[in-house]
Amino acid sequence: MANDATGAPPLHPETQLVHAGTLRSQFGETSEALFLTQGHVYDSAEQAEGRFLNTDPGFQYGRLSNPTVAMLEQRMAAFEGAEACRATATGMAAVTAAVMAPVRAGDHVVAARALFGSCRYVIEDHLPRYGVESTLVDGTDIAAWRAAIRPNTKLLFLESPANPTLEVIDIAAVAAIAKEAGVILVVDNVFATPLFQRPLELGADLVVYSATKHIDGQGRCLGGLILGSKALIEADIQTYLRQTGPAMSPFNGWVMLKSLETLPLRIRQQAQNATAVATWLKGRKDLPHVAFIGDPDHPQADIIARQMTGPSTLIAFEVTGGKDAAYRFLNRLRLIRISNNLGDAKSLIVHPATTTHQRFTAEVRASMGVGDGLVRLSIGLEHADDLIADLKQALDG
Repeated sequence: MANDATGAPPLHPETQLVHAGTLRSQFGETSEALFLTQGHVYDSAEQAEGRFLNTDPGFQYGRLSNPTVAMLEQRMAAFEGAEACRATATGMAAVTAAVMAPVRAGDHVVAARALFGSCRYVIEDHLPRYGVESTLVDGTDIAAWRAAIRPNTKLLFLESPANPTLEVIDIAAVAAIAKEAGVILVVDNVFATPLFQRPLELGADLVVYSATKHIDGQGRCLGGLILGSKALIEADIQTYLRQTGPAMSPFNGWVMLKSLETLPLRIRQQAQNATAVATWLKGRKDLPHVAFIGDPDHPQADIIARQMTGPSTLIAFEVTGGKDAAYRFLNRLRLIRISNNLGDAKSLIVHPATTTHQRFTAEVRASMGVGDGLVRLSIGLEHADDLIADLKQALDG
């Protein structure tokens, strides 16, 4: 990050997450203000016209913008190294807007096969309803991305690491293909968090987050974020959001804004806990498969070393015996709770085949790496020894 216009040295990410984008009212509050208002008044009819023409800076209506939400957007943009950011009501609203806004009937989208169930729905079921074709590829096969490009391809979409298998895709390699073809690359960066992976620096055009996960981090509010260049954000995406209305509530924006202050502390501790738990799980002979981003034996370890600066807080592992054995294990847990959420201060676990990916056939789930014995574990802020003890008694049982 370059020095600003005053010549001051660049701020570290931790400092940006506390101070960037702050807007203070006339009362000079220390903590950011929560502006619960649907609309705003104008000094004159001319000013109102200027606000809607974007020639007069300021706020107009809660569906279009809000001071509290604007602070969250500016702070996340500074942290991510993006020119612009727009917040949405949910993570899936962010994914849908980022994918739908740039395309038109007759366009074509290519996406990685290993996706969160709702993301794959948008690509595979929702887009074709509006005349946009889609192709799913093995995300780790760079040649498959190149082969799937057509003259009418407009956008590429991927998750890395993928939900729930923790498959990692070479973002820079896919970005190079996107640039060569003149198409947009959208990366869902939820599992990596903005602390450990920077898709825009790797060549992605847009990055999306479910702020519901690590950014809130305490199981309170829903939210989503889309980040990228001003040209992309202020064209189709901003228009799409304003006209269709998936606005983030000011209260949720305020919660997310305050959560950013502790994001590095929380994520680093959760990653440290996840490393200890994954190491212990890897040592068990009764688990045929344990996936963790920090594992040197991860199939994409070389890519992880190039594009990530830390592990995820997620672990995926296979319980021998399929669904019945997985259920017995889950039901014996005492501390770790069953929930389809992730990125929380509390450790959470889920059986993807019957929850987040239940709508797919067994054959499709198998192609995505989601077996009947697979469980996804999101590590929280508890002491790692307590988590290991809980897992041990459940697995031994």
